[in-house]
Amino acid sequence: MPLFLQVFQEDSIMSGYRHPRSSATDCVLSLFQMTNETLNIWTHFLPTWYFLWKLLSVVLLYSAWRDSYTWPLLIYLISICLYPLASTCAHTFSSMSARARHIGFFWDYGALSFYSLGSAVAYSHYAFPDRWIDSPFHRYFLPIAMGNSILCTGLACSSRFPESPRPRFSNALRMLAFAYPYLFDSIPLFYRVRPSRCLCLRISTNVLHVYHIGLAFLTGFLFATHLPERLARAASTTSVINPLHFASFGHFQEEYLFIRFSSEWNVLPMHGYISGFPRRRKRREASELY
Repeated sequence: MPLFLQVFQEDSIMSGYRHPRSSATDCVLSLFQMTNETLNIWTHFLPTWYFLWKLLSVVLLYSAWRDSYTWPLLIYLISICLYPLASTCAHTFSSMSARARHIGFFWDYGALSFYSLGSAVAYSHYAFPDRWIDSPFHRYFLPIAMGNSILCTGLACSSRFPESPRPRFSNALRMLAFAYPYLFDSIPLFYRVRPSRCLCLRISTNVLHVYHIGLAFLTGFLFATHLPERLARAASTTSVINPLHFASFGHFQEEYLFIRFSSEWNVLPMHGYISGFPRRRKRREASELY
């Protein structure tokens, strides 16, 4: 296969591709045609509007423009809105040219890193264990998270260049760029739900954090393994499954799960922050009195 076309070829997906030199109009019209990107695009686009509605709800409910305590949550919600929107644009216009494809996904990776930073901002203000507040780790948590976002954006973008000649190395580099910021940002959550704290599960917000962590690891597993289309391709060698049947639907189970769990990954901690607002706010106000 020519190198130009290899840029558009996904591992284990054998058909269902759009023309590699589509116009912008063709890309938009393809949203209403069954290609191997259609459901992937829509499962990014629709959650964007849900998160935007959540953002507006928080702004109106808490009068956020007057309450600085809600600003970290607003940063988090803005990052939630931006990263699926960037993914929508990247996937929609990825078939215009190889250059447009790379640029689109660069923006996609940047938005995902911004979401990682937005999560760190929210964790720093709402999810840090009480005994860690004002510790050196707490003071340097956000600067390190910002550095991680910049570094991992560069790693994710760099992973696209060896994609054709060295796909395994490219996938490993991209997985590292996504996993490392999550693991660092989630250190406060790991501490809050550690097994030695048996009573932590009695707190509703910590239950949400447990779900969040479990779904995040499942998301990472699906992203790393590219199931089930690889299983479909392996099964095709025994003539059990025709891999062409998975061009539009089979691999979307993985993509759908990835986006669905990513959406819940966002929504669950968001509800945890909101439900923990009164307690944290009273504690902060009490500390300011003394």
